Amino acid sequence: MSLCTFKATVRKKEGLKVEGESRGFKVIADEPESLGGTNTGMNPVEMLLCSLGACQTIVAASFAKKLRVELEDFWVDLEGDLDTDGFMGVSDVRPGYSNIRFNFHIKSNSPEKNIKELVELIEKRCPVGDTLANLVKLENAKITIEK
Repeated sequence: MSLCTFKATVRKKEGLKVEGESRGFKVIADEPESLGGTNTGMNPVEMLLCSLGACQTIVAASFAKKLRVELEDFWVDLEGDLDTDGFMGVSDVRPGYSNIRFNFHIKSNSPEKNIKELVELIEKRCPVGDTLANLVKLENAKITIEK
């Protein structure tokens, strides 16, 4: 087993704007004005869609040659359904996505059989897709109160 632990830190900035950092890379998240933010970045659920699409694309690029698929271009369109009443606490609907849809766009002259094998591998090996499709244990390990 080759267990890797990935780490990130997310810190509140002004308003609803937050800054995430991992391995020296930074990303800004915010909410659109309609949800109380200042619209200076994607919101976390949009980032989740991008994370899934990025992971699927990386898996495709990582394994295409092994499956004899020459990728001239590859991209993913994603969309998810989320009822904001759950986040706002105005109903008992769950606050997360109820459904995520994605569409792979593959430009390749490789045999269709090879492309289908690549798509199956993407759906099987994508860590973000696996995390979303299966339960993952969320642990609040420690709370630190600073004054």
